[in-house]
Amino acid sequence: MNNFPKIIISGGGTGGHIFPAVAIANALKSISPNCEILFVGAVGRMEMEKVPAAGYKIVGLNISGIQRGSILKNLGLPFKVISSVHKAMKLISDFKPDAVVGVGGFASGPLLYAASLKKIPYLIQEQNSYAGITNKLLGRGAARVCVAFDGMEQFFPADKILKTGNPVRTNIVDIKDKHFAGAELLKLDPLKKIILVTGGSLGARTLNKSIEKHLAEIIAQDVQVVWQTGKFYYNEIIERLGTYHPNVVILEFLNKMDLAYAAADIIISRAGAGTIAELCLIRKPVILVPSPNVAEDHQTKNAVALVKNDAAILINDRSAEDTLVFEALKLLQDKERCKTLSENIGKMALQDADIVIAKEVLKLVK
Repeated sequence: MNNFPKIIISGGGTGGHIFPAVAIANALKSISPNCEILFVGAVGRMEMEKVPAAGYKIVGLNISGIQRGSILKNLGLPFKVISSVHKAMKLISDFKPDAVVGVGGFASGPLLYAASLKKIPYLIQEQNSYAGITNKLLGRGAARVCVAFDGMEQFFPADKILKTGNPVRTNIVDIKDKHFAGAELLKLDPLKKIILVTGGSLGARTLNKSIEKHLAEIIAQDVQVVWQTGKFYYNEIIERLGTYHPNVVILEFLNKMDLAYAAADIIISRAGAGTIAELCLIRKPVILVPSPNVAEDHQTKNAVALVKNDAAILINDRSAEDTLVFEALKLLQDKERCKTLSENIGKMALQDADIVIAKEVLKLVK
């Protein structure tokens, strides 16, 4: 194998794509320190900030996704795709990668397509239980498709699939013996029950509305809540509720996610693939409320994969505002149910996905 491999990693758009991509890059560097890595993302998206912060160079393509329900906004999309493919071809010609990795997101499609035209081997990392359109189209030409769920043969050639799980931020899932430290950081009583509510960095409107509507019921049960609102909703919630409520911590973002996970007795969350990978590794009882605002309703399919194994509780987004809090309070009182959910979600955990995927990438290097 080439001792100085050059790898392009493409994709992004959300933290769910970016964090696994960075984890794979870090794993590549740990295995092959002389490896040269270039990221390719979409101009104006989160990866253009997060990837340099992680220490890697990134180039942006002027590409966006399909705007569902808006014909006018999609009129320029074909031109963006053609332009992005041309730029991706030039990037490959200039950088001369030995292999390319696609993690999903707007930039992944043009880059992988350009790699196929240039006869550069590429690996797809499909994070969800239901493959996106781009990955389905490009899967047949991939040298390897790394997946996190069973049953992916319906989307990709069986001989190219390797079940690796999704890479996670290892510092976040290391929660052993951190319960008291987490409660102390959040200024909560470690001996009282704690619910963690997290809608991701941007936030989840339904989760926020559900908690706000039934905050009095939660407080009445002497249950504590760590409520991560997301940046889109924090200010308006604080304006309505103020900053102080007994037993309730309202935060825009959780900087110490490992301590928040460790402090929690149960967790309420959306059902993004990266989040689910973390939840499997931390082995806590989980209530999932899949976002309805995602392509092909993939979060519901992710959640169903856990529910089929009795590893999580699923609450529909439409009914969450009326039922979520009461289901959470009921679960907190049911020790046996909590134990079963914890054990079963732990059985679905896949360790060291970043290392396994990085080794597969390096196998493609001649």
